[in-house]
Amino acid sequence: MKKSVFLLLALFSISAMAQDRVSLIREKLLKRDYSSVIVASHRGDWRNYPENSLAAIDNAIKMGVDIVELDVQRTKDGQLILMHDPTLNRTTTGKGAIADTTLAYIKTLKLKNGCAIRTIHDVPTLEEALIHAKGKIMLNLDKADRYFDQVYALMVKTGTTKQIVMKGNGSAEKVKELYGDYLKDVIYMPIVNLDKPNAEEQIEAFISDMHPVAFELLYKLDSNPLPKKLKDTMQGRSLIWYNTLWDTMAGGHDDDASLQSFENGYGYLIDVLGARIIQTDRPQFLLDYLRSRNLHD
Repeated sequence: MKKSVFLLLALFSISAMAQDRVSLIREKLLKRDYSSVIVASHRGDWRNYPENSLAAIDNAIKMGVDIVELDVQRTKDGQLILMHDPTLNRTTTGKGAIADTTLAYIKTLKLKNGCAIRTIHDVPTLEEALIHAKGKIMLNLDKADRYFDQVYALMVKTGTTKQIVMKGNGSAEKVKELYGDYLKDVIYMPIVNLDKPNAEEQIEAFISDMHPVAFELLYKLDSNPLPKKLKDTMQGRSLIWYNTLWDTMAGGHDDDASLQSFENGYGYLIDVLGARIIQTDRPQFLLDYLRSRNLHD
C-alpha cells in the first residue's frame, strides 16, 4: 500500500514538474526574458530519430529543449498529420501526395530516417503529437496556418492552447484577421527578412500594433547593418529569434559555423546580435554550449 501511494506521489510530482517547465518557458517568452537563451529544435531531434516523429519530440524533451518545431499537413479525408513535405515519398515507406491519401493508408506506413532507411516509427497525427507533448515542451507548428480553425479545435480538445507558437510573414492587420481571438492563447511571432528595404518599419509596425514577444529575423550577409542595430532597439520590447539551419538564414553564423568556432556561430548571434531564441538542427550541441556559459538550465 505504501509503495503504491509513493508511486502515485512520484508520478504526480513528475507530471507537475513537466507542466511547470512549459509554464516557465511561456513565462520567459511573455516577459521577454533576456537572461538566458531559449532553444528550438527543428523537426524534433531528427539526427537520432525520424523527423516529425513522437520519438524525435521525446528526445528533444529529454535533452532539455524548450520548443520543438513540427510541420503540419492535411490528408484527403481531412485529418492533420505531422510531415514536412506535401508528399509521402521522402520520409515514409509510401508514395503520393498527402492531400490525395487517406489517414488509414498513411497509418500502414513507417517513417524513414535521415538516411532514407525504414524505421519502426509511425506517422503521428497532430492530435497524437499534442497529447504526447502536453505539459512537456512548447510546440512551434509550421504550415498550420492553412487550416488554423481545425488546428485550434484540436488544441482546445487536448488542452494545449497555451503551449503553441505560431510564426508567419504576413502584416499585423492580416495576422489579426486570420487568427483573431486565438492570439489570447497562441503566441504569434512575425518573420521579418532584414534584407528587404522596409524591414525596420515592418518591425516597428508590429511592435506598435501587436507587441509580439519575439521576431524571427533573417538576413544573408553581415554587410547588412540592421541586425546589429536591432540588438539594442528591440531589447525589452521583443526577443530576437534566429535560425541556424543554414548559412543564408543568419548571415553565415549557422550550425556549421558553430562547429568550427562558437565565436563565429552561436556566440556571435547571442553576443553581437542579441539572439535569445535559436532554432537549430543540432540541439544537443547548442545546449552544451549554452550550459557552458550558464545561458540555459
